[in-house]
Amino acid sequence: MSVYGWRLYAVPVLLVITALVLWDTSRTPPVEAQGSGSDARQNAAAGGGQLPDPDVTPDATEIPAKPIEANIPTAELPPGAEFTPSGPGTFRIIPGQGPKVGQGTQSTFTYTIEVENGIKPAEIGGGDDAFTDLIDRTLADPRGWTSDPRIAVQRVSDKPRMRITLATPDTTHKLCGRTIPYESSCRLKQDGRVVINLSRWVRGALAFNGDIGNYRTYAINHEVGHAFGRGHEGCQENGGLAPVMMQQSFGVANDYVAQLNDAVPGNPDPVKKDGKVCRFNPYPNPQGKAPGS
Repeated sequence: MSVYGWRLYAVPVLLVITALVLWDTSRTPPVEAQGSGSDARQNAAAGGGQLPDPDVTPDATEIPAKPIEANIPTAELPPGAEFTPSGPGTFRIIPGQGPKVGQGTQSTFTYTIEVENGIKPAEIGGGDDAFTDLIDRTLADPRGWTSDPRIAVQRVSDKPRMRITLATPDTTHKLCGRTIPYESSCRLKQDGRVVINLSRWVRGALAFNGDIGNYRTYAINHEVGHAFGRGHEGCQENGGLAPVMMQQSFGVANDYVAQLNDAVPGNPDPVKKDGKVCRFNPYPNPQGKAPGS
């Protein structure tokens, strides 16, 4: 007992430590699941390489274990028109389909357009036809995602890969989770749904200075960008146009966006507090340039 006694205690302890290390390692996501890095962004801008995998790209929404406190003045919902705060959580698919747009050398993203029942036509901005027309035009715009030759989009009537949904704030909170004090939209991996928050659709964001048309274009391109596998980005050049994957609903200053992201435990899309401030931008390819030009 005097010879082997210490080993009887040491072996179980070592086994416990080993188990903890293995458990912690299993919880650490692979590098490619951390969102979009600088290399991924450069490849996307150049139209080269493989598309990021949308199934491993983080959702747009932030869902920490408990509500956070963050004082970000630019993230407040602007004053403006009234909107329906809550709906039944049921949706209608707007009928219609269209041609394939874009080369789609790697992937074609089919989509439907859906609106939560109970949302008034005036809130949409001209009714269902105006809403669908803006989405179709935004996704087909040469300044949009189809400027990347790897991507094509096509509107279909059923069995879509992507469901673009306009939802009331309360329904958005239920679908996306709401643990930040500011209205936001999100993308849900499980059913391919891109959720656009009605409150933002009606009011926009302070960074857009009342330009609701450009904000709506931004909201479409940003949330659909998540479906295309893109993660969040920060302002790259002080005074330049914000990347469309910057969280412009919350602001165009890195310091403010970083403050929000830093408050979210485990957030895979941190933005550095470097003092850079951009100008709002609704497009992933605002100059409409061909890749590599």
